[in-house]
Amino acid sequence: MDSTPSTAAESPADSRRRVLAIIGGSSGNLVEWYDFYAYSFLSLYFAARFFPGGNPTTQLLNTAGIFAAGFLVRPLGGWVFGRLADRRGRKFSMMASVLLMCGGSLMIAVLPTHDSIGIAAPILLLVARLAQGLSVGGEYGTSATYMSEVAAAHNRGFFASFQYVTLIGGQLLAVLVLVVLEALLDGAQMRAWGWRIPFVIGALAAVVALFLRRALHETQSTEAAGSKDAGSVRALWRDHWREVLLVMGLTAGGSMSFYVFTTFMQKYLVNTAGMATRTASVTMAAVLFCFMLLQPIFGALSDRVGRRPMLLAFGLGGAVVTVPLLTALGQPGGPVRAFLLVMAALTIISCYTSISGLVKAELFPASVRALGVGLSYAVANALFGGTAEYIGLWFKAAGMESGFFWYVTGFLLIAAASAWGLGETRRRGHL
Repeated sequence: MDSTPSTAAESPADSRRRVLAIIGGSSGNLVEWYDFYAYSFLSLYFAARFFPGGNPTTQLLNTAGIFAAGFLVRPLGGWVFGRLADRRGRKFSMMASVLLMCGGSLMIAVLPTHDSIGIAAPILLLVARLAQGLSVGGEYGTSATYMSEVAAAHNRGFFASFQYVTLIGGQLLAVLVLVVLEALLDGAQMRAWGWRIPFVIGALAAVVALFLRRALHETQSTEAAGSKDAGSVRALWRDHWREVLLVMGLTAGGSMSFYVFTTFMQKYLVNTAGMATRTASVTMAAVLFCFMLLQPIFGALSDRVGRRPMLLAFGLGGAVVTVPLLTALGQPGGPVRAFLLVMAALTIISCYTSISGLVKAELFPASVRALGVGLSYAVANALFGGTAEYIGLWFKAAGMESGFFWYVTGFLLIAAASAWGLGETRRRGHL
């Protein structure tokens, strides 16, 4: 098993080094997820610019399809960057992933629309999204691994929770930028050129994150990186196939519910509940802020009660409340009511998100840790998380929206079953 130095004899300088490493590693995570979600939140404005034909739901379906395509290449990103992290080091992989995200965001910012270059516009939009998907596919596993390894043993849950603090922070930042732009620009200006501004901001922020990550210290040992099995898919499946399946089961329910109650929820409140676009944006900004604050609390709780009880509470609790909450959220109502209902769901989901990366990192040894976390997560996330928005819109277009609620519930039950078969990684994990 890998070992982490005890914090009992840790000097103040070592403590500061850990904190700075968490900040540096998570800064790139925030930028990557900001860029990725900016696309989803802004699609209400630019969908018609790339797909001019059809009604608004059809246009959103087209942009959601490209959003889902970004998820479909995540397994490739998980493999490429996971292998790099296990063989070349976590720092090298994290720098490469944020650089790729910068390129994808800048490409969207300057991309001509359908009126200018015709069918080439949505094709190039797809190319940019694929680049971002590769980047995020590699970012999750590597950053989860790095932040888990750099944290001290007794508060690893607390510190590792900052992966989702910055992930949610990226979403929140994307929403806040949108809210500010909506306050400064009218609808016509947002549809014409205002939607490009957040992508320019994302590209510039990625450059800043790249320089911050250059100062990180490496957590991958020379011995683990030099192993013949380092970053090997064959070795991962041969020796850890059960852990791979458990990660996929947890991710299926975790990603599905997370995207439904964050990314998809803005469109759901507008298209189904009839809420004004700007009201939905402000509501979701408040929701994401509170959701972000919950992560360290639940991460610290896992250091006391263990990881497995938290995951069981997520899977079983989520399965019970999803249908009634989504049913209630689909009815007309004010922003306060919507805020409370969405927060009820996200409080339960925090039992998963706060320790998601950590639990997965604790399941694998150092030689295949980044690959095991990143690839297993990316496969399940691509199949079930990235398609959530598209499938939700498909159910609505088919007039069977309530069927989507049960679809989500089914995956939460899969997560619960996976948590049931999981040992207590806090005590018996590889960290």
